[in-house]
Amino acid sequence: MKFVYRVPVVGWLLREAVEGSAPIKLLFVVNCILLWLLAIFTFGYPAIILPALALTAGMFVILVMIMNG
Repeated sequence: MKFVYRVPVVGWLLREAVEGSAPIKLLFVVNCILLWLLAIFTFGYPAIILPALALTAGMFVILVMIMNG
């Protein structure tokens, strides 16, 4: 995880989100939501569909893991 923290733009944001206080974590979530809304405004429909497809694949993996025991 320390390698990710060294990325110039997002490293300190992620470190604060993981290690910071509750208001900082809340602001990180708000920033992620606003970034997603900006992507929807900029790119339109694909910015809505691509995260949904990624979450569908992730949920499928979780369900397979649950079913395997």
